[in-house]
Amino acid sequence: MPTVVLFLGVSVFLIIGGSSLQGLLNNVLNWVTSNMGWGYMWIYIINFLFFVYLMLSKYGNIRLGEPTDKPVYKNFQWGSMVFATAIDASILMLSMVDPLRYVQHPEGSVKPYSVTAYNLAHMYGQYDWGPMAWLMFAAPTIAIGYMMYNKKRKIQSLSDAITILDGEKLWQSIARKIVNLLVVFGIMGGVGASVGLEIPIISKVLSSLTGIPDNLNMKLGLFLVLFIIFALTVFKGLNGGIDKLSNAHIWTAIIFLAIVLLVGPTVYILNSETNSVGLLIQKFIPMSMNTVPNGRPGIAQQETIFYWGWWLSYMPFMGLFIAKISKGRTIRQIVMGMLTYGALGCMSFYAVFGGYSLWLQKTGTLNLTHILNTQGQAAVISAVLGTLPMKYVMFAFYFISCFIFLATTISSSAFVLSSFTSLPLGPGKEPSRVNRMTWVVVFILFSFSLVVVGGFETVQTFCTLAGFPLMFVCILIIMSVFKMIKNDPTVIRNPRWTPRRGKKPVTVERKSAIKGKLILWPKNTINRH
Repeated sequence: MPTVVLFLGVSVFLIIGGSSLQGLLNNVLNWVTSNMGWGYMWIYIINFLFFVYLMLSKYGNIRLGEPTDKPVYKNFQWGSMVFATAIDASILMLSMVDPLRYVQHPEGSVKPYSVTAYNLAHMYGQYDWGPMAWLMFAAPTIAIGYMMYNKKRKIQSLSDAITILDGEKLWQSIARKIVNLLVVFGIMGGVGASVGLEIPIISKVLSSLTGIPDNLNMKLGLFLVLFIIFALTVFKGLNGGIDKLSNAHIWTAIIFLAIVLLVGPTVYILNSETNSVGLLIQKFIPMSMNTVPNGRPGIAQQETIFYWGWWLSYMPFMGLFIAKISKGRTIRQIVMGMLTYGALGCMSFYAVFGGYSLWLQKTGTLNLTHILNTQGQAAVISAVLGTLPMKYVMFAFYFISCFIFLATTISSSAFVLSSFTSLPLGPGKEPSRVNRMTWVVVFILFSFSLVVVGGFETVQTFCTLAGFPLMFVCILIIMSVFKMIKNDPTVIRNPRWTPRRGKKPVTVERKSAIKGKLILWPKNTINRH
């Protein structure tokens, strides 16, 4: 209840302050980007290297559950739920817009709108939504899943899975409460900012489709529709609500990608993506450690810090959600699933939508960078959709896709937050419907307050700040995961993984034996009868 009151108060403050708060929030964002960028970079590097090591090592075979347990969900359904929950409508929007920011503000001495600028612009977004980002969910997923299914501990909040905070000492108790508060703050900041970003764009698309003026009343109507969808889905719970919505989400994404790829410049998109994969491999390490100590961070660096904060803010609820649907899966299967269904899925959006936007800009079909600079993101997306065949059908399909994407993520977020803030739940019990519905209301009100303040920078600020304290939580989780798995009994018992002690005894076969084989053993290993 205190957390609900806190966010209701923040929402009211933002609504009253309105657009006058934009300047203050922009200054906060600039300070964090300039002074704390190194922290975001290092936590992602450490997390990425740790879980790649786990995946490739003997620990990758550790199963969440009993050794004989089988996955509850089939691979495609599991991947659909993971992808759909983590990815809201933001990727449908930003994958069209981000490359336009990069091409006019390339890194270093690269000339804007040059061939190199176009190549880099197509690649950068795939880095920000790729492997480094998705493996941020691995730490809480494995920590929570291992404690739930292997150690049989009841997990209701993220702090329950951080074993280095176990104990009755005062500092441990305080630390657990701080972690839980930071988790709620992160989820609200990240997911609420997503809705605050997406509603104005959906409103613009709907206005283009129907001719209804894009004003505050339109946005209020959209929030009402969202509230109804969220309420029904969260009311139904994990099975029968969120899982079905996830299936609709993934098929909508595949169909929309296929349409744009086939009716757009297919060869250009495929060539660009092939080139981008090579650039991503070549520049992966420099981009992962680029803090720009001399000079001001460019657009690409600022976007990366923003995205790193955003992914961190999603980390706690994604960890609990993925853990709940991953019983019977090994650590290797979970990490690989994130790298395939997650990272490759997101990269596909940037490959297709980003490639199409850059092609429109490059060929002079539309001056999208001018539209972005003068009219904003929503106008860019509306203009891009207007170039597709069956214009109004595409507008309608895009509108429906955005709503499905949004509903999946927000419903799952409200479900998880209600678990974090419930009284102790019994085995297999879900949070009360009153608790779930309360968080739906808080989500909607907080998101609406961000729309009132307005501006993409507002969304960036809240995402970046929401993720900042979770860097320290991530470190605690990684330490706990290491502590758990290094003494896992299935690893210790398996003879194939047991370190060899000393050299294997040498045997010699004497060919002159009369019958059979005569083996001469070292003197100290002769078996005397």
